[in-house]
Order: sequence, then structure tokens, then C-alpha cells
Amino acid sequence: MPAFRTTPRRSITALAALPLLIGALASCGYGSQAKGDEQRPAAVGAKLSADTVRVGYFPNLTHATALVGDQEGILQKELGGTQLKVSTFNAGPSEIEALNADSIDIGFIGPSPAINGYTKSKGKNLRIVGGSASGGVKLVVNPTKIKTLDDVRGKRIATPQLGNTQDVAFLNWISEKGWKVDAQSGKGDVSVLRTDNKVTPDAYKSGSIDGAWVPEPTASKLVSEGAKVLLDESSLWPDKKFVITNIIVSQRFLAEHPDVVEAVLRGSSRTNAWINANPDKAKASANAKLKELTGKPLGAEVIDAAWPSIQFTDDPLAATLRAQADHAVKAGLLKQPDLNGIYDLGPLNKVLTAAGRSAASDAGLGAK
Repeated sequence: MPAFRTTPRRSITALAALPLLIGALASCGYGSQAKGDEQRPAAVGAKLSADTVRVGYFPNLTHATALVGDQEGILQKELGGTQLKVSTFNAGPSEIEALNADSIDIGFIGPSPAINGYTKSKGKNLRIVGGSASGGVKLVVNPTKIKTLDDVRGKRIATPQLGNTQDVAFLNWISEKGWKVDAQSGKGDVSVLRTDNKVTPDAYKSGSIDGAWVPEPTASKLVSEGAKVLLDESSLWPDKKFVITNIIVSQRFLAEHPDVVEAVLRGSSRTNAWINANPDKAKASANAKLKELTGKPLGAEVIDAAWPSIQFTDDPLAATLRAQADHAVKAGLLKQPDLNGIYDLGPLNKVLTAAGRSAASDAGLGAK
């Protein structure tokens, strides 16, 4: 089985250089609308330089740092007298639009919309300031039709959207296998069917797809319907790590309120530490927040299968973001982007250094 290169080249979702992909970008989302803002009572403590910080995230397991940090009050505790105001989104484009419209200040978001937003604005609207999660993406298939990786040839495999993070990863994997697929139409040695994650389980049950390359919890929802995991994408990456969720901030807010950004990053880091030290409690906390946000928790058979495949990390894994962009270029879905300056890890590294930890790398893509 061909693996990715030692320096990974996995692509990033539809980046701004291609207008037809802008509408398709949704990273790992489940829809496109933001849900109502929720304000958390400010904790006792000194107020920072802003009265309020507005944070956006998705109701997805790959955003569990935000789910748990919000649910357990860890983010608000670090903010002290500065009030946390939360908005939830179901797709990357709507969160980027909210950042551009000054409706949110900080967001948890997938790599593709972050790159799209940065490229589209010519590097003027956002910075990636931290990591949140790695992994959580799988190729799951109908075991009666597909028993080996070579059996994927000639089959119908779903990805979330044209040019989205998982779509480009799958196209890159197909290329590494030596197979040919037209990236735009999805036609070729494999039929790549762009299917919204919300309907992918029904498409699988109806037999209209033979499998899917999808993020969690969609992958485990398919497994609960009888599918089998054929490949965990993390196995294709050095150290089995690749960015799936970043923390971004508007450049204006970062310049005006670096202390607030630092507090959010400290809360995120402490949340990740708590998640990793208390996986069962953290899983229950994330599911409780999902129930609050969506009206329905994930079933035990889904969340128990999905949770172990996601790694929660402060490291933005910058080298893998660069590789993801390279894969999009290779697939013909993106012109070579200029990502110089997309990262500002100064606040994160201040947090890490204070905790006696090593600084995170921006892979040469840091703000000058």
C-alpha cells in the first residue's frame, strides 16, 4: 500500500484560488448555518483588555477541545472577568464569513477553510495561533463489496464535498495508488461522489455508495450501520499526526487584545491536558455539550468508536498544513498559495514555555 511521502503532502480543502470550490468548502462541517450566540457568566477575576471575546466552533467531535472547554468552564476560567460569548457553526465558510464580518474574534476550524480564508484575503484577515486536534478521518467501506484496499478501484466512494479536506486527501491517496480520477467530475478508476455528511449514512444504507472517506463521527455512524474501517488516514502520516482542527483569530483582535488570545490558548491547552488525562469524563462532557447544541447526543456505539481516533494537541502541526495545500495543488484544485505569515505562534509559545514545554513550530510559515 503506497503511503504518503516522508514529508506529507496531504491537501487542503478548496482554496480561494478556485471560485467553484469556495462554495464547496465545509471542512468537517454538517451544514452551513451559525447557531445563536451564548454568553457565559464571567468568572471572578480581573477583566482583560476586552470586555468580551466571541469564540466560534463546530458541534463536531474534532472540535472537542472547544466543546469540553466550554462545557467544563475551563475557557471562561482563564478569561477571568472577560466574558466568553460562544457561537456554533456547521461549516467552515460561514465561520470565516463571521470572522470577516467581525461577528467572532477567535474560531476553532479545519485547515482548509483557514487556508481558504487566508489566501482569499491575501493574508490580511486571520492568523492560525494554535492547534486543537489531529486525526479522526477514516476510509470506511461495505465489507461485502470491498475487502482490500485494491478493491476500492471501480467502487463508489463518498467524500464530504468537492475540494474539501477529506476529498483532497482521498484524491491524493488515489494518485499514490497509481489510479486516475478527474478531480472535478470525480469520474475515473474510482467514482468519487461528493455527499454531505448529514446524508452519507442514508446513502450507505440505500446502497448508493460503497464506502466513504470521512471525518468523525460520520465514519463511526457508518460503522454502526455495518460498514468496516478499511484505513485510518493517520496511518499515512509521519508520527500518525495531521492537523484536523486549528485555532484562528482575526488579525485585528490579535493586535488589539493579545492578552485575551493568550488566555483562550491557555484555556485550550489546559482543556487538552484535562481531556488527555480524563478520556472517559471528557468524552461524556463533549457528548453532553453536543446534546445541548444539537438536541441529541451521539450513541455510545458511535462516540466510543470515534473518540480514540482523535488526538487532542496544542501543536498546530504546521508541516502537515503545508503538505495538505501541496496535495490540493497536485490534484489540480488549487493554484500554489502563498502561506507565508499564516501562523503567529507567539502567544501559544508563551503559554507552552510558561508550562515548561517546548515551543511549537510554524514550519517556516510564521508572521514576520
